[in-house]
Amino acid sequence: MNRPRFWLGRLLLACWIPLAFGLQAEETGTAADHTLAPYFFVHSDDPNLDRLPLKSTEVEATVSGVIAEVVVRQTYRNEGTRPLEAQYVFPGSTRAAVHGLTLHVGERVIEAQVREKLRAKAEYTEAKAQGKSAALLEQHRPNVFQMHVANILPGDDIRVELRYTELLVPTEGTYQFVYPTVVGPRYSNQPAATAPASERWIANPYLHAGQEPTSAFNLKLALNSGIPLQDVNSPSHPVEVKFEGARRAVVALSATGRNPGDRDFILNYRLAGQGIESGVLLYRGEQENFFLAMLEPPEAVRPEQIPAREYIFVVDVSGSMHGFPLDTAKTLLRDLIGRLKPDDSFNVLLFSGNSLLLSEHSLPADPANLQRAVDLIDTQQGGGGTELLPALKQALALPADAQRARSLVVVTDGYVSVETETFDLIRQNLDRANLFAFGIGSSVNRFLIEGMAKAGLGEPFVITGPEHAAAEAERFRRYIEAPVLTHVGYEFDGFDAYDIQPVALPDVFARRPVILFGKWKGEATGTLTLTGTAGSGPFRRSFDLGRIEARPDNAALRYLWARSRLADLSDYQRMGADSERKREIATLGLTYNLLTSETSFIAVDPVVRNADPGATPTVAQPLPMPAGVGDLAVGGTVPTSPEPETWLLFATASAVLGWAKRRAARHG
Repeated sequence: MNRPRFWLGRLLLACWIPLAFGLQAEETGTAADHTLAPYFFVHSDDPNLDRLPLKSTEVEATVSGVIAEVVVRQTYRNEGTRPLEAQYVFPGSTRAAVHGLTLHVGERVIEAQVREKLRAKAEYTEAKAQGKSAALLEQHRPNVFQMHVANILPGDDIRVELRYTELLVPTEGTYQFVYPTVVGPRYSNQPAATAPASERWIANPYLHAGQEPTSAFNLKLALNSGIPLQDVNSPSHPVEVKFEGARRAVVALSATGRNPGDRDFILNYRLAGQGIESGVLLYRGEQENFFLAMLEPPEAVRPEQIPAREYIFVVDVSGSMHGFPLDTAKTLLRDLIGRLKPDDSFNVLLFSGNSLLLSEHSLPADPANLQRAVDLIDTQQGGGGTELLPALKQALALPADAQRARSLVVVTDGYVSVETETFDLIRQNLDRANLFAFGIGSSVNRFLIEGMAKAGLGEPFVITGPEHAAAEAERFRRYIEAPVLTHVGYEFDGFDAYDIQPVALPDVFARRPVILFGKWKGEATGTLTLTGTAGSGPFRRSFDLGRIEARPDNAALRYLWARSRLADLSDYQRMGADSERKREIATLGLTYNLLTSETSFIAVDPVVRNADPGATPTVAQPLPMPAGVGDLAVGGTVPTSPEPETWLLFATASAVLGWAKRRAARHG
């Protein structure tokens, strides 16, 4: 008997049995085990039912100074022979204050009203049952909305127009306008049978990777600035830029033949002289007055001695990261790890449905360990679920070095449904580490990326392609080495300000303005002073408010103040806010006419149009897969590439086979 081969067979069998049973368990789960998950779109066998009711989205944006006013027009057309209800899940900017909705049915124009969420849903359901056309706009996340349009008759053209305002804040002198176009498929491990109604939007149909969006998309943007514009460009889409003088430009999508609606639209621009719009804007309303202060921090001063740090890189290698996103993440990680100083320490935690740790303890950032990390990352192909919370808990529980400050660096596309639970976990562990978040992909979940950084008192980064990885890695290194301004505060003297947002100002890592919203009483007099500690010592900068005019065209400040207050109350708080906070959110929405987690827009056409509304089917508009994301992001419970722990099985088997081969050669 050949004993080495006998034991080799036993060992390989031991390696493969758990894997085989794991795959079989995933393939043979019962319907009761099904989780809330997106699925692939299947064309209906019913030729009378139009499964693609959304025909086009047109965006018209105007940027004046630092405020963007955006109008989004969605056109729904029923090209079948049966009436239908359309449902469409779509993204929004994380900073958007949605303040208006209009429904167009033929020649009739119906202005939507803001209602508490349950009341709006009840009014919509009643109108649908009565055969009336209606539109309901709901917020599921601060950056995920859902439109419901009831009783679209055959041949109908129904247009829904929503309006929002947002503030553009420059970073390192560059302004950026982002219009998200698609909600990426969200991973969820909630059982579908018991999932709350507020989460059911996750189970939405998707087109296969590479299929073009089924609805048209167009965008036009006008830039108006008090300072000459320069470097107007889009890294995401081909655009045509037409200047109308030095301070105005009109930007439109170029006709390329390919539908541009499968990736975020991004427009970057700078102001002449590397300037930024800073100062104070005032608005005097009928009942309340509002102000916005954008206070420019000092230039960063690099300290002579930078203390050593510990970095824990937490990297998503799940199915949605397969292909282009994971390739980008690998490029980024090689750059980040390669830039560590010799006295830094680090570790790498890869996660999908399970996790794989480089080392039980952080390692010195020497060349051998850096190469080990790169080799580990390079073996990944992307597959499995996205268990972000367990990975963060594991990273936070790793043994800490008391001599080094710890930073967590999370790299992911953010396609999960546990955003607020993640923020809560990070906030609870601020004494252990701060956190920097890198979003990877053409349409990342910016709510998660920005929220993790905010909760972790760090900085968010979004990388849309491998070519941007090196620049973002250098930006990260620059931030972590020397914050621009710490211990940030403000002082008012002779100016009666109240209800100031945000309540607390974080450290400033990038060269970007410190933002303050608030209300004021009486006359606009006195001064506002920004204080803090810069690299060169104490810092103070003052503004004379008596020289600033309260302008009627600053009316958007009331929406922006309310949106900032909502961000503190709901955006990054625990899921299921307490009743008092829910009431305040609803009051803000009703008072300032805003879409919130507790308020919705409802518009009802008074004309009864559908004689048999009870027989009207509901059609969920399929979403395109974000550019660069593969089919493993949808229904990819059994990965075509192994989970991280499966690589250990491969490695073990390979090592044993190699040993057996060498032994056979010696005894041959």
